Amino acid sequence: MKGATIPSVAIMPSPLFLWRFKVVLFLLWGLCCCKISWDSVMRMSVDLRDLFLYEAFLYYNPLLLVALMIWLWGVNLWVFAQSSVNYAKVFDLPQTHLSHREIWRCATWLTLIVPTSMTAYLYLYSHGEVSLAASQPVLLYAILLMILLSPFDMFYLSSRFYFLRTVWRIILPLQAITFPDFFLADIFTSMSKVFSDLERSVCRMVNRQVATIAWFEADSICGSHSVAIPLVLMLPYLCRLFQCLRQYKDTKEKTCLLNALKYSTAIPVIFLSALKYHVHPDQWVGFYRPLWLISSVVNSLYSFYWDIKRDWDLSILTRIFMFKNPSIWTYLLYGQNWVLYWVLGSNLVLRCTWTYKLSAHLRHNYLTVFTIAALEILRRWQWVFFRVENEWNKMTAKQNMEMSSDMPSEGDRLLDSSNHTV
Repeated sequence: MKGATIPSVAIMPSPLFLWRFKVVLFLLWGLCCCKISWDSVMRMSVDLRDLFLYEAFLYYNPLLLVALMIWLWGVNLWVFAQSSVNYAKVFDLPQTHLSHREIWRCATWLTLIVPTSMTAYLYLYSHGEVSLAASQPVLLYAILLMILLSPFDMFYLSSRFYFLRTVWRIILPLQAITFPDFFLADIFTSMSKVFSDLERSVCRMVNRQVATIAWFEADSICGSHSVAIPLVLMLPYLCRLFQCLRQYKDTKEKTCLLNALKYSTAIPVIFLSALKYHVHPDQWVGFYRPLWLISSVVNSLYSFYWDIKRDWDLSILTRIFMFKNPSIWTYLLYGQNWVLYWVLGSNLVLRCTWTYKLSAHLRHNYLTVFTIAALEILRRWQWVFFRVENEWNKMTAKQNMEMSSDMPSEGDRLLDSSNHTV
């Protein structure tokens, strides 16, 4: 009609375009951080370059490993959502639990913030702003801690409360142990290196040793010979050990004691390795190192056996990769023998290499140690698939048994029908 106004239609970009645009921005940001960091490192003198690279790496590598774990946890949830495994019921999660997209959103922000802070630390220090450089990791840790402990209804308050409550139950196992309790505690054992580096980083911040060389002395309060390092490494295993003892108290099942024995085998590995800095070198080579090797082999093989036999129950090939809507991933993964062989082989190898990280006297090359810690997180990510599915199988089998026991038998139905008159 003449004179009629035609409403303007807003042209919205497609989700695929927005996703590609975000990926491009992410890559550009990564290149900028790498370029600024490289130029900043090259400005330093050769004598201080490796020293402060190691220090910067110590502050930020545990947070990068946490970001990696969050990314992979999102992948776990995505696979569970596509399959028949009801992970929300397994973990007894509320209806407001985070989806895999929200998990990935958290991981994205952490992946952006941590390298940005590290780049600012290197840039400010190389340009002579030592005090400002020292404040960067302190501010980062303080902000993340405030977000995690914030009581306000923001940043997924219910999920943060669920996580903190579970952590509290792990530290003080005074109540009956639930599946989320020991599941998160198992993940913490794979992140013992993260906790150890966090302790060393916080120690330097508290003692004002950031962007200095005071911490480099081995015998200093935050040095590499600190007693706190093996203690923090042991802490996740001790928590898991006490959980097993609590489960035995409640259930009287002997498997709980055998599981407790598994976690106790990690303590000699950590303790004997830390002794190298406190005994004579000849005494270490002649007596303690053979004991350390024996304890390492026992811990690796025992843990590998428990993964396969108890945690996963791989008597039959798992069905975790059978998606509701079959795709190319289903045909590549579900029911394939190579998946089982890969799981067995990689788990054994990475169980053995994880002993390297538990041993303080072998942690000289921080890049190698970071790689091994990242591989351990990948092993744990793989472990999650089969452990959660095994728990879901147990729950469904128990429900089926209860339903079958509640249904009357054929004979009962016949007897019951005889009481009626025709």
